[in-house]
Order: sequence, then structure tokens, then C-alpha cells
Amino acid sequence: MGYPSYIGARYIRSRKKRSISAITGIAITGVALGVTALSVVISISSGFEKEFVNKVLGVNAHVLVMKYGINFTEYRDVMKTVHELPEVKGAAPFVIQEMMISKDEHTAGVLLKGVDPDLIGTVLDLPRHIIKGGIEGLRVPGALPPKRPVMDRDLTMAQKVERALDSPDGGADTKSEDNGDEVVPDDQLPGIILGKTLAENLDADVGDTVQVTTPLIGLDMLGWSPSDATPTTMRFRVIGIFYAGFLEYDTKLVYVDLFQSQSFFDQGDSVTGVEITVHDITTAADVSRRVKKMLGGGPYHTVDWEHLNEPLFTALKTQKVVLTVVLSVIVGVAAFNIIATLVMMVFDKRREIAILKSMGASHGGILRIFMYAGTVVGVVGIIIGLAVGFGICFALDKIGWPLDPKVYLIDHLPITIHWLNFVATAGVAFLICILATILPSLSASRLRPVDGLHRG
Repeated sequence: MGYPSYIGARYIRSRKKRSISAITGIAITGVALGVTALSVVISISSGFEKEFVNKVLGVNAHVLVMKYGINFTEYRDVMKTVHELPEVKGAAPFVIQEMMISKDEHTAGVLLKGVDPDLIGTVLDLPRHIIKGGIEGLRVPGALPPKRPVMDRDLTMAQKVERALDSPDGGADTKSEDNGDEVVPDDQLPGIILGKTLAENLDADVGDTVQVTTPLIGLDMLGWSPSDATPTTMRFRVIGIFYAGFLEYDTKLVYVDLFQSQSFFDQGDSVTGVEITVHDITTAADVSRRVKKMLGGGPYHTVDWEHLNEPLFTALKTQKVVLTVVLSVIVGVAAFNIIATLVMMVFDKRREIAILKSMGASHGGILRIFMYAGTVVGVVGIIIGLAVGFGICFALDKIGWPLDPKVYLIDHLPITIHWLNFVATAGVAFLICILATILPSLSASRLRPVDGLHRG
């Protein structure tokens, strides 16, 4: 240990000037509080980001392949194509449409998603999120994909006239709204899986019967002409309840069998798209581009999970950066206490500085004395702040802090305790503290011996 660090340590421990000791304590406390706040906020921001990623990928795939129009009947060939990529973990078709669901006097708007029960485990974590019931029974044994009906808009004028003349009622609309619900016992109805919050809102439980109704808006997208624009209803039996922990999914998503949804939407063996999961989510964007290239573009388009949820994750990252900058400024304000401490120390030690310079101490040596003193104050504050911040994060992680899911979309405060967050916090705080010591230390190094000998 050279004389700068030895003398600097003695100056910090000096008990002759209580005012300096008090300011030193305040400086350490200020830095510690700033570091504590910064480390906790970064851990919470990282927790929110990680939690939302987990929730989004829990009930969504990593890449979606879709086709413009509603005649996506070659989805099996698309699935074979994407499986050629080694990065692909699984692929499955899906159908999704906005619907109305009701039970007794309770009604809600939902996104009804048709999935393949045999493939859903390869692309979604839905089976893991089931808290009551299960996915068994989602598909009726022996079920087959429906055939695509012949729609009026697919016929020529001559075919429409011939069809009208052959019709027993002279061409009147013969489409039946009767799905045969009256003759199907409740225990033989097709299955449906609801989100926990939606089930509570509908007062529905496993084994209950719910009714799904097509809305009038958007019926033309399902293949019906304006003359056919009347709601179609179908009854389902609740076979499972899932809890994703994300309010948007727990209140909006419902799952049914793919074949049942195709039959209900009257689209034949056509799907909305194919969802894909990859082994490493960081490769999702690259896989999305490669799949689109393999399919030749054209009517096909792909989207990865980051792009699909870009507004959400952009907002989270922006919030994290802004909070980090703001709290770094708070640490900087706390570092002004270090400046005040060193300024008072320099003023109090002018005679000692003069004696040291008279004995041959260099400008650099005096500079290092006070930089060492300021750095020690900063390091002690950083260590205390990191310890307190880690303790708070650990307690929040173990005890938990409830949140209103209607406001925050999740029901608890997420915490990510990662050593990189604390290292980054310590690095930022240490840099600020070092910068705070420069000016007072330079001022001390420029003092002349005669300035210290003529005090007062």
C-alpha cells in the first residue's frame, strides 16, 4: 500500500472533525439508497419482461405461417416443409375466429381457437396450464375433417339457376340453423377449454354447458353471403379450465377441437394458419424468414413472436431504459455528497497537503489521496446498496407482492434476480462515484505549499 492510499484511509477514519465524518456517512447513505433503488428497479423491469415472454409463449407459438384468403387447405404440405428445418421443434394447424360465448345470463366476447389435440403439446404449453379437467375428450373418437361446402359465390350464374330450379322450395335458402343440439345429450357435446377468469365470469365449471354464437359482423369472412347473415349457435361442454396468469388470455381465449371448429365455421378442411415452435426462441425471426422463402412467398406470410407482440415488448424495453437513466441520475445526485465530503476534506487538510508537498509529494500523489478517499466512500455505499437491494429482491421473490391483473395484466410483482443486473448497477454507480472525485481531487493537487501555510 503506497502513501496515497494509506493517508486517504486515515483521512476517512479521522475522528477529529465530526462534521466531515457526518458528511461522509451521509454520502455513503446516499449512494447506498441510490444503488438499492437502481438494483431493485432493474430486477423488477427484467422480471416484467421475462414474465411477459413466458406468458406470451405459454399459449402462443414462436412462428405463425398464414395465407391470404380462407382456402388454406394445403396446410399438411406446409407442415411437412417446415419440419425439414432442424431448428423446428413442432408444427400444428389452427383456426381462430371472434365469437360470443354465453351461459345462462352471462355473455362474453372470445377468440375461439380450433387446435389439434394430438399436436397441441408440441407447439403450446396449454396442457401444463390446465388447472382443472384436461384436454382429454377435446376430439370425438373417429372424427374426420369436414368437407368444404359449395358456396353460392363459387358457382356460375348458370349453376345458380340450375340449383334453384332443382331445389324443392324453388331456390329458397335451405341452410339449416339447427345443429342438432336438441337431440345431443350434454355428455356427448364437443369439448371446450376456458380460461380461469372467463370461467369465473360465466359462472362455468367443468361439466357445464356453454353456447357459442357467431357474431353478425364478419360473417362474410367465414364464407356466408349477406343473405345468410344470421347468427349460428353451437353448444359445447366444458372439459378443462386453464390459467395462463395473463389476463388477456385468461378472459379471451377458448380452445376447441380443430375439426369441430372447421365444421362450425363451415370452411371445410381449411385452417387459419400453421403455428411453429423452435428449439431456441432467439432463432424465431430467422426461421420465420427461411420458412417464407421455402414456401415461395406469394400468398404465404410469416410472423415471429417478437414481431407479433412488438408494441408490448418495445414498451417494456423503453420503460426499463428510462427508469435506469432516471435512477442513475439519482445515484449521480447522491454522488454530490461525495463531492461535498472531499471539498470539506480538502479545505480541512490544506496544512497537511502543504507539508506533504514540502516533503516532496507530487501533484499525482495528492490527487490519488483524495481520489482514493472518495472512491472508498463510493465503494462502501455501493456494497451496502447492493446488499440491501438483493435482500429486497429476494424478499419480494419469496413473499410475493400482489398486483391488480386488470391494470398490470399479471397478478403478482415479477422479480428476476440475476447477477448481471447487480454487476451493471455496481458498474454504473462506481463510474459515477469516480467521476465525482475528480474535481475535488484536482483542486487538492493544485494547492501550493504556501497556500496551506497561510490559513485564516
